[in-house]
Amino acid sequence: MKRILLLIVLACVATLPFGSFAGEATETKEQRDARMAWWREAKFGLFIHWGVYSVPAGFYQDKPVKGIGEWIMNRGKIPMAEYQQFAKQFNPAKYNADDWVKAAKDAGMKYIIITSKHHDGFAMFDTKANPWNIVQASPYGKDPLKDLAAACRKYGVKLGFYYSQAQDWNNGGSASGGKWDKAQEYDMDEYIDKVAVPQVKEICSNYGEFPAVIWWDTPTGMNTNRAQKLYDAVHALRPNIILNNRLGGGFKSDTETPEQHIPQKGYPGRDWEACMTLNDTWGFKRDDNNWKSTETLLFNLVDIVSKGGNYLLNVGPTSEGIIPQPSLDRLAEIGKWMKVNSEAIYGAGTSCFGVEYGQAVKEKDGYGKERETSGSREWRCTTKSGKIYLHIFKWPKDGKFEVPALSSKVQKAYLLAGQKKLKVKQTETGISIALPEKAPDAIASVVCLEIK
Repeated sequence: MKRILLLIVLACVATLPFGSFAGEATETKEQRDARMAWWREAKFGLFIHWGVYSVPAGFYQDKPVKGIGEWIMNRGKIPMAEYQQFAKQFNPAKYNADDWVKAAKDAGMKYIIITSKHHDGFAMFDTKANPWNIVQASPYGKDPLKDLAAACRKYGVKLGFYYSQAQDWNNGGSASGGKWDKAQEYDMDEYIDKVAVPQVKEICSNYGEFPAVIWWDTPTGMNTNRAQKLYDAVHALRPNIILNNRLGGGFKSDTETPEQHIPQKGYPGRDWEACMTLNDTWGFKRDDNNWKSTETLLFNLVDIVSKGGNYLLNVGPTSEGIIPQPSLDRLAEIGKWMKVNSEAIYGAGTSCFGVEYGQAVKEKDGYGKERETSGSREWRCTTKSGKIYLHIFKWPKDGKFEVPALSSKVQKAYLLAGQKKLKVKQTETGISIALPEKAPDAIASVVCLEIK
């Protein structure tokens, strides 16, 4: 009988989601809310994709390789021995962590996530687990993450690390689409034990209070046992860390991570973060000049927050350690808007008028895939206790802006820019706000309604 009961228990455990036996189930709602509080308040972060792939910068044998920049080894089927030679040319002597963090801070960003190791397996930190890293294999010879951590500490910005736990095309991990070089043949479990787990312990131990986040990616080849080892390694060192949903093995995670698109209704009941590029690629490609406008970027930020999410906006520095000027220009323009209107972003809740904003339409995401998104782009709404923020992207020509009815009484209305008071007419059928002839902001002006 005892054996039968044991088998039943084991069978039940085997069907539980990963988080149920990895520590998540013991966390109360209050504990989770406390752990997630800074992230929910932040709303806006900087993603940095930086590595040895910035040397070829999208070109192999003088020909452009189709696809995103950091996947050039995979898409170009470059042999390991040949690809590893790029590390000898990777010398980011112009890298200045202080400048990077200040640019993020001035843009209104509250946290940074940087690639500590991407799928090519090149570690952007000082690691004892594998010699193919920026300290040992490049002429730079230093750990840039230490400088970045110091700068984040100086400016009060949180720092997290992206880590490719499964795909590793140079150190024995998996490869999306299959391996193309005999030298890549390696036991996956040996890679997890000898490379991934030790490196994860290193990035969780060597940077003071950071990382605040570990951002896993593409769990190709991951199973529950492999994922559990990584989870345990992190949790033992960083019990209050935030983890995304890409570890694999059935791990539920803290955050959903839609990529290059904004879900029409967000993820009700779940914390989520949309990661998106400033142009078409994540890692630097020298021929990618398809930069998104500041108007698009600001709309994305407001749209995401109005649906309960965070916006993780990416830059791809060059092999010299320079963030491209068009990226910096757009970050600075966003920062100007945030200085006036950040009250309506930081810690803001979802729209009180619903999040669909009219009939859904299909739009192509950053990979050309059609997805449903919100139809109207004329306005969005974010909220805080006692306040409703109306982000108006299309200023009405007749000076009247109307929204659906509210059950609460509007006590005061004003523009965040200049605090100019506005007249409001409230009825059972809707609210009409009298606006000045000219919008205070060329892209999006914010009206605050204070309610009882």
